[in-house]
Amino acid sequence: MIPVLLKAALPKLNPGSELPDLRLERHDVPVDAGHVASYAALCGFPRKDTLPLPYPHLLAFGLHLQIMADGSFPFPAIGTVHLENSITRHRPIALTERLQVTAHPERLRPHAKGQVFDMVTRVHSRGELVWEETSTFLRRGRGSEDAEPGSTFPEAPPTGTTWKLAGDLGRRYAGVSGDRNPIHLYGLTAKAFGFPRQIAHGMWSMARCVGALENRLPDETTVAVAFKKPILLPGTVAFGSRRTEGGYAFSLSSPTSGAPHLAGFATAG
Repeated sequence: MIPVLLKAALPKLNPGSELPDLRLERHDVPVDAGHVASYAALCGFPRKDTLPLPYPHLLAFGLHLQIMADGSFPFPAIGTVHLENSITRHRPIALTERLQVTAHPERLRPHAKGQVFDMVTRVHSRGELVWEETSTFLRRGRGSEDAEPGSTFPEAPPTGTTWKLAGDLGRRYAGVSGDRNPIHLYGLTAKAFGFPRQIAHGMWSMARCVGALENRLPDETTVAVAFKKPILLPGTVAFGSRRTEGGYAFSLSSPTSGAPHLAGFATAG
């Protein structure tokens, strides 16, 4: 995956203004129970005979990189900001299932800070749609006053739970996920991209929140998050959650300043 990541990070020689009609697939994908266990332990999920709700994202990550590395794709991966993520699990996926994973980009549109697009992933098992995801990315540039407003999320103030995050968390998650973006690995590599030190992966922060709620979520669940301010490593975050009509609102924030890192909700269906 590293050569694909490097290719996806290269500047585009002929940057375009349209997304390609490009759909990639993985067929008959097995699930590695040991790998799932490593992911579950790192992200705070209980051990089960089914996949943690966000886990199929890892099965599609290589496809996302290949799409961004394609010569027809208008933006490099480095510098593209993950703004939001939404996952719908239609039913739990057993460790013994073999899966078909597809991914494609769509909906390039104006944003107040540039342009945004979606990377859409779907996972089937024996022809049945069991899981789908929409990842929304920002490419900074000239903003538009006519841009659609961002998603809104219910508030979830901290409830007294804090998590201390080690400085090597980004490297550990990179080892599990394959996402070796340099902003997550070391202080030196993060500073090269304008960060004071390495930052946590957004998908780890989403997974850690979902892991804290896992046993309270129904089999058919939609989880959506917005990524706010980066989480610097090492560091401490405050987790908040509260019941809402039909589900839960949750958040991550700074326990000292209250600055938001993540806002999200989980709902049935």
